[in-house]
Amino acid sequence: SMAGIIAFAGYDGSVYLMGWTGGYVLLALLLAPYLRKFGKFTVPDFIGDRYYSKTARLVAVFCALLVSFTYVAGQMRGVGLVFSRFLEVEINTGVIIGMIIVLFYAVLGGMKGITYTQVAQYCVLIFAFTVPAIFISIQMTGNPIPQLGMGSTLADGSGTYLLDKLDGLSTELGFAAYTDGSKSMMDVFAITLA
Repeated sequence: SMAGIIAFAGYDGSVYLMGWTGGYVLLALLLAPYLRKFGKFTVPDFIGDRYYSKTARLVAVFCALLVSFTYVAGQMRGVGLVFSRFLEVEINTGVIIGMIIVLFYAVLGGMKGITYTQVAQYCVLIFAFTVPAIFISIQMTGNPIPQLGMGSTLADGSGTYLLDKLDGLSTELGFAAYTDGSKSMMDVFAITLA
């Protein structure tokens, strides 16, 4: 969905990526150490033990379920699509197969097993995003740092900036130009903060 919003909204869509990434950093810095210190794996367990309140734990469970529902709904749809293509079954059958597999390893490994699975998944995702970005940047601009490569000229000697090339490609495909943005600095700051 993040790639879709960036494709349709250009630079204005990428602002949401900054907030999403910043949220993970704040979560890792401000919440995760306390969960680990308390020996808890979930926020409701932490809040219930920290404030000695079953009511606070129930409110945290409700909030976690409410926020997680949209995430899980999208994930299950993706799982159903993958299994439907892989096993040549209906998407609903693929969702059920995926749910059974997730339930199976969640029951066997518990919350600790799920947590370590997420750690492994994030490591794989970081590697899978970083390595291609580095090699694409080297191939297109000769610069191994993708963030600097975005502002560089192409390595073919044409003098064309990479962002101009990407804008042309994006508009040829029918999407908004990436560098077209209408958000003010205050909008960018507010969305990132939210």
